[in-house]
Amino acid sequence: MRALTWQGTEKVSVETVPDPRIEQPTDAIVRVTSTAICGSDLHLYKILGMYLDAGDILGHEAMGVVEEVGSGAGSLAVGDRVVIPFNISCGTCWMCSRGLFAQCETTQVRSQDMGASLFGFTKLYGQVPGGQAEYLRVPQAQFGPIVVPDDGSPDERYLYLSDVAPTAWQAVEYAQVPAGGTVVVVGLGPIGQMAARIAAHRGASKVIGLDLVPERLAMARRHGIEVIDVSAVDDLAAAVRDLTGGRGPDSAIDAVGMEAHGSSAAAAAQKMAGLLPDALSRPLIEKAGVDRLAALLTAFDLVRRGGTVSISGVYGGAVDGLPMMQLFDKGVTLRMGQANVKRWIDDLMPLVQDAADPLGVLDLRTHRLPLESAPDAYEMFQKKHDGCIKVVLDPTVTSV
Repeated sequence: MRALTWQGTEKVSVETVPDPRIEQPTDAIVRVTSTAICGSDLHLYKILGMYLDAGDILGHEAMGVVEEVGSGAGSLAVGDRVVIPFNISCGTCWMCSRGLFAQCETTQVRSQDMGASLFGFTKLYGQVPGGQAEYLRVPQAQFGPIVVPDDGSPDERYLYLSDVAPTAWQAVEYAQVPAGGTVVVVGLGPIGQMAARIAAHRGASKVIGLDLVPERLAMARRHGIEVIDVSAVDDLAAAVRDLTGGRGPDSAIDAVGMEAHGSSAAAAAQKMAGLLPDALSRPLIEKAGVDRLAALLTAFDLVRRGGTVSISGVYGGAVDGLPMMQLFDKGVTLRMGQANVKRWIDDLMPLVQDAADPLGVLDLRTHRLPLESAPDAYEMFQKKHDGCIKVVLDPTVTSV
């Protein structure tokens, strides 16, 4: 089969690799019909190469059709149209029974002291081959795959159930926006776009989105989000407080993570870590603070006293410096973590199936390209060229 493989820092290529096969009774094989590029994939593309090997298959947002099932795959059947959650969970362990599917004890990567295994990620999360490929082996198929209607609708109606929609839903849930409250979303990439829409759908009286990319600001504005171009204001905190009664928003969502703009020293540290041999770069990542924290610090600054900051942006530095005096003095609540995807599907499924498309799932993807174009798509997404906000790759076609 053809698959997108990591080959080095900022170098990926589509290669012919062995087809996946059933390895455990609870496995299934899915023929991928759509697979998206996530901001987290860009972390692997540029920063976290020390945890990858050349040839690793990337991608954790995928859907398709079941081609084969193991004897322990439960009710899953050949021919089912399915979305694959990015975290791999069993559904029955102590953590799963409490809805903490991202901490599944069956698939935890204990050798790295990390949570549940993830598709298409790194050694830290099990190094499971990902979904930017023609076929995908799905472990724990008795629980993980989400069967969706084969109703002729475009894949993008359901694809974002793999990551974007549940991650954004959890971000809003964790933000604890009070009824009729206010929330600021820092960063209007795919997660920020969806989090802003979900916050508005769930009753926030005012949702403010922050970014500096014109196309992202325009997309959010289309969905009724009040936006601020952070490159056009001298005092961001004052601008946000002016929109929230002088107090600041009740909640703030960091939808950016470790690669925020405006963190030059940390950016240099990240670049240095990426250039070092793995044996040297891993300790730097694991024992130093190398995250670019501008977005997170902005969230801390903007949220009102007694408010909540929800972190959905991914961070990788083990010893990042935080403004503890500010957080303590303001009485800020923090919530964060990988999305527990299956926990939120019952909330999301009626919304994505609704013909009115209340979350705008059909207005998120800006580019749909053949899998063979993935290397160019990664570069375009990273550099935000051509108005790129969300890329979906199609393994079923070979050329544009």
